[in-house]
Amino acid sequence: MGNMFGYQPLLAITSHIIFIGISFYALQAIMPEKIIRKNRVMQAQLLFILLSIAIGWGVSNFFLEISYWSGRLPTIF
Repeated sequence: MGNMFGYQPLLAITSHIIFIGISFYALQAIMPEKIIRKNRVMQAQLLFILLSIAIGWGVSNFFLEISYWSGRLPTIF
């Protein structure tokens, strides 16, 4: 039972990092030149990083919750 609690935080951290990376990669497809003001490169990069974190964290939480609840279904039935 002790090992059950050890891998869940590691799985969550790994999942968050992977999905943040995937969302950062996906955000590279948009063209921010039409939205961001000129000479605001640092702010645009910060915006991309924050958006990547927000999207990646949300998607990761979604998959972790689906995994958690699907694992609990057999105990209900």
